Amino acid sequence: MTTEPTAAPTPDHRPTERTFHGDTVVDPFEWMRDKTDPEVIAHLEAENAYADARTAHLDALRTQLVEEFIGHTQETDLSVPVRRDGWWYITRTTAGDDYPKFTRIADSGSLPTVEPGTLLEGEQVLLDAQAEAAGHEFYSLGGLLPSPDHTLFASAVDTAGDERFTLRITELASGEILDEAVTGAGYGLAFSADQQWLFYARVDDAWRQHQIWRHRIGTDGSEDVLVIEEPDERFMIGFDRSRDGSTLVIQAGSTSTTEAWLLDLTDPTSAPVPAGGRRDGVDYALEHAGDRLLVVHNDGHGGFALAQAPLDAPEQWEELLVAADGERLLAVEAFAGFVALELRSGGLASVRLIPRATDGALLLDQASDITHGGELDTVELDTNPNWDQTTVRYQLTSMLTPPTIAERELTSGESTVLRVTPVPNFDPALYVERREWATAEDGTQIPLSVVARRDVTADGTASGYLYGYGSYEASIDPSFVPTRLSLLDRGVVIAIAHVRGGGEMGRDWYEHGKLLEKKNSFSDFVAAAEHLTSTGLVAEGRLGAEGRSAGGLLMGGIANLAPERFRAVIAGVPFVDALTTILDPSLPLTVGEWEEWGDPLHDPAVYEYMREYTPYENIRAVEYPAIFASTSLNDTRVFFVEPAKWVARLRETVTSDQAERPILFRCEMVAGHGGRSGRYRKWEQRADELAWLLDQLGATELLA
Repeated sequence: MTTEPTAAPTPDHRPTERTFHGDTVVDPFEWMRDKTDPEVIAHLEAENAYADARTAHLDALRTQLVEEFIGHTQETDLSVPVRRDGWWYITRTTAGDDYPKFTRIADSGSLPTVEPGTLLEGEQVLLDAQAEAAGHEFYSLGGLLPSPDHTLFASAVDTAGDERFTLRITELASGEILDEAVTGAGYGLAFSADQQWLFYARVDDAWRQHQIWRHRIGTDGSEDVLVIEEPDERFMIGFDRSRDGSTLVIQAGSTSTTEAWLLDLTDPTSAPVPAGGRRDGVDYALEHAGDRLLVVHNDGHGGFALAQAPLDAPEQWEELLVAADGERLLAVEAFAGFVALELRSGGLASVRLIPRATDGALLLDQASDITHGGELDTVELDTNPNWDQTTVRYQLTSMLTPPTIAERELTSGESTVLRVTPVPNFDPALYVERREWATAEDGTQIPLSVVARRDVTADGTASGYLYGYGSYEASIDPSFVPTRLSLLDRGVVIAIAHVRGGGEMGRDWYEHGKLLEKKNSFSDFVAAAEHLTSTGLVAEGRLGAEGRSAGGLLMGGIANLAPERFRAVIAGVPFVDALTTILDPSLPLTVGEWEEWGDPLHDPAVYEYMREYTPYENIRAVEYPAIFASTSLNDTRVFFVEPAKWVARLRETVTSDQAERPILFRCEMVAGHGGRSGRYRKWEQRADELAWLLDQLGATELLA
C-alpha cells in the first residue's frame, strides 16, 4: 500500500466474490470494511494525508472562508425564548464557543427582553454544552427535556458519533446529577406524569430503533422495563408525549406502513393500547388532540387526508379534509383551541390553521394558510409546546430570507415577527432568487430553486453549484444557508434540483423516484444541470455538484451517467455501494430499506435494476469530474467503507487526468454521519470542501 502523501493511496486487491441470481461480482476492496483492522486504519490515514497534500495550496482560502463564515454570523447570540408552562427557555451562543448554553427564567407574564451575552437576573443555566464537551473530540446532544413540573432536566449525550446516547437526569434546584444509569439509548425522551419514570428507546445491532423502555429514575439500568418491541426488521419505533401531557403516542413505521399505540402517562406502568392497527401500505401519523385523535393518512388518498377518531375507538377514522390537487398533507399538531396542519402546495412547505369550537370540533370552513408571498418561501411550524396557547409560532425562510421566527394570533389572524436571524455583512438587495424548471427525459418538469448575485448575468460564463438529494420523500426546501454567501460572492450561481424521489411535489414525486424508478432521480439531476448550462446561467465546464448520504448515491449516479456535465463533485457520507449494502440484511437498516430501494436479495428484477445504477459497480473508463468524498469512521448509517472502496475504484478506472481533476477522500476518525461536532469545527470542515470546489471551478476570487 502506497502511503506517501504525494501519491494517491493504492489499497491492495484482495478479491471477494459475491454471487446472487446467477451473477458473480468480484470485489477487490471489500476487505476494507473492518475498522478494527490496523491496515484499514492505516489506509484511511494515508487518504487523509494525501488529501492534505493535494489541498495544501488552499490553506489561505480555507482560512479566508472560515473568516467569512464567522463574519456572517452573530457569534454571541440567543434564541427567541420559548414558554413552557411557567418558564421561558433560552439557547445562548458565545463567540469562541463551539457549543451553546441552555438556560431558563421564570415567566413574569410577557416575553422577556433578553440580550446576547448577558444573563438576566434570575436566569439559570441548565446545561453548558461547551463545558460538557471539554475533553471530548466529538460531542452531540440527542435530546433535552424538562420534567412536567420543571424540577428535573433530562439530556442525551453522544461522545463517539455513533448516535447512541447516555441519558442524564439533573435536579435543577441543586444542580445534582440524579441519574446516569441509561447508556446506549436511541432517540426520544418522555417523563411520566408523576416524573418518576423516563421513557427512552433502544437500537438493535443493525442500528434499528426497535424497543421502548421505561426507567425508574434513581434505579439501576438493569431494572428497566421493556414497554414494547417491534420485531419486524422493516419497522423502526419511536414516541412523542402529547401536548397536553396525558399520553405517550408510540408509532412504528416503515417507509410505507405505520402502526400506533397509546400509553397513559398518568398510569406509566400500564401497557400500550393499540390505536389504528397495521395495514400494509397504509401510512399514517397519529396526534392526540385531548378529546379525540387526529390522523394524517394515505388510506385511499395519494395526497393524504386528515381524519379524526374517538379515543375509545381509535380505528374508526372519520374523514375531515382531503388534500387538494397538488397538495400533500404532512403532519398535524393539536392545541386546545386550534389545529396546525403542515402541508406542501406547489412545491413549497406551508402551514394551515384550523380553529376548534368549544366542543373541540374542527371549524374547517374557517381554515387559513400562513403565507408570505415569496416565490421560494418555506413556512414551517416552530416550537409550540403549550396545549393552551392562543398563538402559533412558525419559521419563514428562503434562499435569501434568514430564518425568521413569527407568531400568528389565532383570533385576529395577525402575524408578528419576533426575530430575524442577524446576518452581518449581508445585503439581500445584492442577490436574486427565483424558481426555474428543467425538462426531464420523460417530459416531467423538474423544479429548481436558484439564487445568484444580481450582477451575475446569464451569458454562459458563470460558475455554478447544483445540490440534490432525492430519496425517502425528504424535501430539500429553499432555505438560507450563510456559508453559501461565500459562493455567491465569488460569482457562483447556486441551485437546488428538486428531483423525483424527494417529496417536494407530493407523494407521486416520491413514488416515481424509488424502487424500480430510482433512475429518475439521476436523470432529473442531469436534466437540471443541462438546464443551467443551456439557459446560460452556468458555463459549460464550470458546474459543480453536491449531495450527501442518499444524495451521495445521487452524486455517484450522475458521475457515471453524465460525467461530462460536471467539473467537480462533493459526495458527503455517500451511499455509493448501495447494492452490496442492501443485499446484506445483517448490516444496519438494510431490511427496512427494502421498501425504499427494493429487495435485491430475493427479487432478481430488483437485483438487476440496482446492479445497473449502483455507483461503485458502474464506473466507466472515461473522463470524470474531480471528486471530493468524505465520511466518518463511526457512521452507522453509511459505513465508511463505501466511499473508501468507491474512491479506490474510481482512481484505477477513470481516464481523466487526476493531477487536474483529483479524486480525494477524507475520513473523520472520531465522528458519525453528521461529520465533526461544534460550529467552528463544522465551519472548518465546510471550508475544506468549498475551498476545493471553488478552486476546481476557477472561482476563488471575490467579486468587486
